[in-house]
This record gives sequence, structure tokens and C-alpha cells, in this order.
Amino acid sequence: MPPKKAQKLTPFNVYIRWRPLPAEQGATEIQKSQSPGDGGYSVSFSQPDSSSSSSSRGARSWTSASSFSKVFEADDNNRGVYENVVTQTFPKIMAGKTCNFFAYGHTGSGKTHTIVGYDHEDPQQVGLCLSAARELFQKIEELNGSTESNGNDQKLAVGLRMYEVRKKSAFDLLNGHTECFVREGPDGKVHVRGETETLEDGKVRVKPILVVPCWTFDELRATLEKGLDLRATGNSTVHDKSSRTHAVFELEIVNKALVEARDAAIERHAELVPHGKYATDVYIEENSKAYIQGPDGKYMMNPDYTVNQERIDAAEAIKGEYEQRLELAEAKVQEIFTTSRHPCLGGKFVFVDLAGSEYYDQKSSTSAAGSKQTAEEKQEGRQINSDLFALKEVIRARSSNQARIPFRSSPLTMVLREHFLGSDDGFSAMILTVSPAADQYAATMNTVKYGNLVAMAGGT
Repeated sequence: MPPKKAQKLTPFNVYIRWRPLPAEQGATEIQKSQSPGDGGYSVSFSQPDSSSSSSSRGARSWTSASSFSKVFEADDNNRGVYENVVTQTFPKIMAGKTCNFFAYGHTGSGKTHTIVGYDHEDPQQVGLCLSAARELFQKIEELNGSTESNGNDQKLAVGLRMYEVRKKSAFDLLNGHTECFVREGPDGKVHVRGETETLEDGKVRVKPILVVPCWTFDELRATLEKGLDLRATGNSTVHDKSSRTHAVFELEIVNKALVEARDAAIERHAELVPHGKYATDVYIEENSKAYIQGPDGKYMMNPDYTVNQERIDAAEAIKGEYEQRLELAEAKVQEIFTTSRHPCLGGKFVFVDLAGSEYYDQKSSTSAAGSKQTAEEKQEGRQINSDLFALKEVIRARSSNQARIPFRSSPLTMVLREHFLGSDDGFSAMILTVSPAADQYAATMNTVKYGNLVAMAGGT
């Protein structure tokens, strides 16, 4: 058998976005420049001698490799970032692929402004997620109108799924901030599911993260805004209303048939659970009766009991019937994809507003802000940094086609596993949001160094 050909992965594109200098009296700006190279843009910046943290160490400077796809200046608005980063990916989305976009940076550097935006009415300032949703609706409306025989089951919509990852759990922002648990199933896939619900007739249902199908852009925007109200905030080393979670926003092209088929698969699973548990209980009960403890304390076959294999087989047979029903329901979901007249079905945008990286510098002004944090918030900051390190290692492992990709290193990388694996023919990008303020120099340098490693590992 010939050796298996190595899979070619899509490069990981990395962009830099400078935020405006804070309008604080006496704010000092670092010295920065950029230059194009063979592999992309290189950035250089240095700390002014007059800055507070440089007084004890001397001015520092740093230059990156030519690894960045583009550098956005402080006067570039969200629309400009969208047109340069996201618009190019629509052919892939309309072919049913997955495209991922991450915003990474220190707290207060503009990540949430970039991904979500704070003014959802201004087309120049609305975040990348809603801008993509608006254009996505324009494209699927053209498809819906161009197919005369398009029934209600085939009409395309945009499914919105949004949740946040905090510590070891995920929280469903479209289902009342329900806590969900990140687990890897026997099928090797990662499942993010809520608490177990006991239904009528003994059914047991474990609901996944809720997907809300939206049929208009206004409906999607209203749904997203309700979810945003539930995001968790807390004290960081910069301000006391920092996003302390990694927020994930998914926009998937769906139709009514797909939504109903997925719901049916969840119901078939709910029907299977009690029968599967009963079959296991019967097996354990019968086999436990088949052994007794002897005088020496060791277990031996019970001569007075014969395992009722017919009872075990009957329970297993019923379990098998419900397993078959689940398999048929899951096959129906796949059938909808393969028979759809629209290749874009299942195409997905994934926008990730990463929690602010924490940089603790005991000699800088951030240490005073950091002292306002509670012990729990400091621990949370360390967990965030651990998640971000794990993300970098996953990107590095994928880019070098390593046999083992460390998705299990953190809850963040576990929930993103499906998106990484689904984007081999898609597009992945990271936007580094950085501040030109001199007192944020160390945090800015660490952000760009992180992005430089990601860009070089990702092959841009």
C-alpha cells in the first residue's frame, strides 16, 4: 500500500489592528513602523525613554518576522477590517466550508469591538460577526428567490449558536446562560451538553448548545443582542468590566429540514438512554448473582444460580432497536447534506472573541490595577493564559501535520476542535488587537510575539 499523502492545511492568516491612543492626559505613544516583506508585513516598535516603565530598564525595541497578512491602523474602522479579512471567504462559505476568525489581545485592546461592535446600527462600526450575517442573508435570499420549487423545508436560513467558555465549562448564551459540560464521547468527538433532563415515559435528554434558526437579519441581530446581555465580566489588570470568557459565535447556513432532522436525532438519543441503562443494569444484576463470596473471601461461581441469558438478550434486543432508530436519524441528517440542491448548506462562520490575555508586570502600572483583583479573578486570569497557550500549541501542531494535536489541553481547544478540523479547506485568521500606549508596551509586545509565532506556525 502506498504511503498516505500528507494533508495540506490552509494557512493561518494573522492580522494586526492598532487601537487609538487612549484620550488620557499625558498618554504617551510608542514608536512603531511597518514594512512589507516576502512573507507579509513586519512590524517594529520601541518604547519611549520617557515612559514610566522604561525609566528603570531603558527603552526596549522589538521587530517581528515578515509574517503578518496586513496591519490596520487606528483610523481603520470595522468595515475596513471586514472587507479585508472576512469578505474574501464567502466563496468558501457558499461551498459549505468552515471559516474561523479569532480576536486576540490584552484586555481593553478592542477585541469585542472588532468581533461584535458596540454600535450595531452604524455599518462602519458594527462588528465582523453581524457584518458577515448581513451579507450572508443577502446571498441566501438570492438563492431562496432563484429556486422556483424551493419548498419551506428547503428555504435557507442562518442558524445562530453562541456560548462562552469560562474555566472548565461552557455557558449557553441563547438558553438562559445554562451551564454545559465539555466532554469527549466514545465516538472521538467533543460534545458540549447541558444538564440531564428527565422527560415523560422515562426519557432522558441531554441537550447540546442551542441553535436558533433565524430567517431575517433583524431576527438574528435581536437574538444575538439578547445573548450578549448574559456575557460574564469581571476585574482584569486593565479595567473592571472586562470580558472574562472566550465567546464563540457561530453562523451556519441551515434549512428547516436540517433543523428538524437534528432535533429528531436528539429525541432518538433521549429514547435510547433509558433502554441502554436498563440493558446495562440487567447485565450487571444477572452476572452479580452468578458469583458469591467464599469462606476465604474470594469470589466463586454460584452453584445455585444460572445467569438468565434470555433476559439479558431481550434487554439488549430492545436497546438495539433504539440504537438503530438513532442511527437512522443521524443518517437522515447526513442525507440532507448530500442531497441538498444548495452546496452552501452547513457552511459556517465561527467568530471567537478570546478573553483578554493577562500580563503581570510588577514594575509597571498594570500591577496596581492587578491588585484590585480577587484571588479567584487572578486564578481566572491564569486559566485564560493557559487556554491561550493551548490554542497556540494546537495551531502549531496542525500546521506541522503532527500525528497528535493537543486539543485536550484545555476546554477552549476542545470546543474548537470541530471547527479546526472542519476548516482544512476553509480559512482561519487571527486579528491581534494592540494598544499604542507606552504604559501597555509590555502587553502589546507579548501580543505581537504570540501572533508572530501563530503566523509562522500557520504558514502565512
